[in-house]
Order: sequence, then C-alpha cells, then structure tokens
Amino acid sequence: MSYIKHKAEESLEDYLETILILSRRLSAVRSIDVATELGYSKPSVSVAVKNLKARGYITVSEDGYLHLTDEGRKIAENVYERHTLLTDWLVHLGVDPQVASSDACKMEHDITSESYAAMKKCILSILGRN
Repeated sequence: MSYIKHKAEESLEDYLETILILSRRLSAVRSIDVATELGYSKPSVSVAVKNLKARGYITVSEDGYLHLTDEGRKIAENVYERHTLLTDWLVHLGVDPQVASSDACKMEHDITSESYAAMKKCILSILGRN
C-alpha cells in the first residue's frame, strides 16, 4: 500500500472512531461535532463525510445527523479497541496519559492483526484483564 493510500485509510479510521466516540457521548452526531472534536475545518470534515458515505460506512439523515452503518461500526469499534488497549498499556508502563493516547493513535493503524492479537493477549494478562 502506498504511503498516501495508507494515510487516507488512517484518516478514515480516525473519523469513524470519532463518530463512534461522539455517538456514545451525544444524543446525535453532526459534522460540526466531528470538526470540533478533531480540531479540523468544517470543509475538511465535509469532504471526509462525503467519502465515508460513498464507501458505505455512514449514513447522513436529512437533518445532517451522522450514523455508522454496520460495516462502519465494525471498523470504528476495532480501531477504538486497539486505541484504548494500547493507551492503557502505555499508561501502565508509566507513559503520560496524553502522550500514551497520541502514541496509541499512531500504533493502532500500523500494527497487523496477527501482531495485535499477540500483543492483546499479553497486555490483557499484564493488566489483569484476561
């Protein structure tokens, strides 16, 4: 996968994860909520929403509310799980929580499923969650 395509997939995953997180916090999620949460411009989020919708990962109601499709939710939950587990592990190792979250965000996109599964098993054991 080319670097540009990889970065585009990372961005897509970040948007889906953010919509998931916001949907757990808010009764309804709109593009402006995503822009505010990520610190992105409204036009940037508008383009991303259009792409997510075209790929079948979200639907947008007539009122502008964003909803994850089953496929979008599956991706978002996978990314969110990786993010939270890796963040918790780094914090357990003594990393500042903000740094841990930032680093986990980078790691969650690049690790293979095989390596993540092995790390998850080990991390859950270390954190006493197995």
